[in-house]
Amino acid sequence: MSTLSDGLSTRTPATRTPGTRRPGATGARLRTAGWHALIITVLVLLLYPVVWLLATSIKPTDEILSSLSLLPSRLAPENYSAALDGIAGIGIWQFFTNSVIVAVGSVIGNLVSCALAAYAFARLRFRLRGPLFAFTLLTIMLPYHVVLIPQYTIFQKLDLVGTFVPLILPKLLATDAFFVFLMVQFIRGLPRELDDAAEIDGCGPVLTFRYVILPLLKPALVTTAIFTFIWTWNDFFSQLVYLNDPETYTLPLALRLFIDQTSESAYGPMFAMSVLSIVPVMLFFLAFQRYLVEGIATSGLKG
Repeated sequence: MSTLSDGLSTRTPATRTPGTRRPGATGARLRTAGWHALIITVLVLLLYPVVWLLATSIKPTDEILSSLSLLPSRLAPENYSAALDGIAGIGIWQFFTNSVIVAVGSVIGNLVSCALAAYAFARLRFRLRGPLFAFTLLTIMLPYHVVLIPQYTIFQKLDLVGTFVPLILPKLLATDAFFVFLMVQFIRGLPRELDDAAEIDGCGPVLTFRYVILPLLKPALVTTAIFTFIWTWNDFFSQLVYLNDPETYTLPLALRLFIDQTSESAYGPMFAMSVLSIVPVMLFFLAFQRYLVEGIATSGLKG
């Protein structure tokens, strides 16, 4: 025992000389540096089109297609002046107003209709609820072009082609199944005890939705509003189909006029208007991005 204790007492812990590194530390740092370099490279590739758009909007028109340099030989602020003056005798603010009407109307329609449909599918019990919800989800895989001709025929019979109604009215009918599914999954994550407590207090389905479900549904509602606004603001195809009067054109359609109005394409003002058109989208996203992350990441109550 004494020999064992003497051996233990004389054993000293291993020490590391100053300046030495743990095994694998160099490899971990190299991997981290490699990941950072890869992320920066991908970020540069993603941001390059935006930088190119900003640089091209201040280039002279004759230099846009003839030079590959990002930096212009001289600044051309007249591009923005021409963009603000409008096109085809219509000011840019008219196009902005039309885009705002369509985008805001679509946002309100999706928020109201998708929230009500999601609450019905998630909480209420009625016949054929499962098949109807499955049919709603199947419409996500249905291309828009399949229903375009029947919808156009209906709106033409109603003499609504050329107005904003065909672009806004479908949003009031919960036709965007993606947002219905998003809200259904969010509501299903809420405890049913809240509904039971509201029922004990005398609330029916309508009051339960108004005072219990709707306040907790805020992250999903903001997520729906952001995506709806961005998709509608940038939409070109459906607006091209239903809007046939330049007075009702939105910004995506107005950009096309810079190319079609004359034999010479006004690329400088067109890119300037493109920069101006993305400003509301960026501001809308920056204002509500924290709610967007919260709506996607959360699925229930928070303390």
